[in-house]
Amino acid sequence: MFNKKSELFKPIAAAVLSLSLLGSSFTPFAIKESNHVQAAAPTTAVTSKVTEVIDGDTIKVMYKGRKETVRMILVDTPETKDPNKCVQLFGPEASDFTKKSLQGKNVKVELGVQTRDQYGRVLAYIYLDNKMFNKTLLEKGLARVAIFPPNTQYLEELQAAEATAKQKKLGIWSSANAMNGACAPKTTPVKPKPAPAKPAPKPKPAPKPAPKPAPKKESFKNCTELRKKYPKGVAKGHPAYDSKHDRDKDGWACEK
Repeated sequence: MFNKKSELFKPIAAAVLSLSLLGSSFTPFAIKESNHVQAAAPTTAVTSKVTEVIDGDTIKVMYKGRKETVRMILVDTPETKDPNKCVQLFGPEASDFTKKSLQGKNVKVELGVQTRDQYGRVLAYIYLDNKMFNKTLLEKGLARVAIFPPNTQYLEELQAAEATAKQKKLGIWSSANAMNGACAPKTTPVKPKPAPAKPAPKPKPAPKPAPKPAPKKESFKNCTELRKKYPKGVAKGHPAYDSKHDRDKDGWACEK
């Protein structure tokens, strides 16, 4: 009886085991690992100090004790320094952002497969605080992806960053003019208005002469006394004139 039951359960057990094994190996809905994981600076990247920012995608660094011009791989910011092109929309913003972010900072430089371009510039990925700055420019809409094989190591990741900026209409993706590389409007420096000329100071008026002191009034008891000093008498207004001595009221006192 036991043997018969064992025989009966063998196919059932085999079926259960098969289903178990099938379930463990069959993962059609398993989440696929993203290809756009943030690239951190590799151990081979060389720490270098940024000595100058030329424009949004080009900098100068001290690399292994030498001054080198570095062109960032897979990105292209709008032009600001090309003598054959105008200053493009968002070019100044890209340059200002790179300068503000990198000037005087220590960064890590990861060389591309092709290490130099036709101008002798180092081709590299730049890392600031362990984040790729090439990608940061794309995330902010300050650059577009520029593909120059064989330097395509992080192409998918950077294309994804560009696509997100396009969707958000950031920077150069905010207008058709900027997308087509239109020129930025020229700004003429505003000259400060000259200060209005101060009027010449008015000449100070000449000081008025001090008024002459009024002549001291002279008083005489009678015309006899007055004539001792003024024999012909005195006219009205004279310090010695007194109406009491002008009996005829002709304006002359003590006249003879």
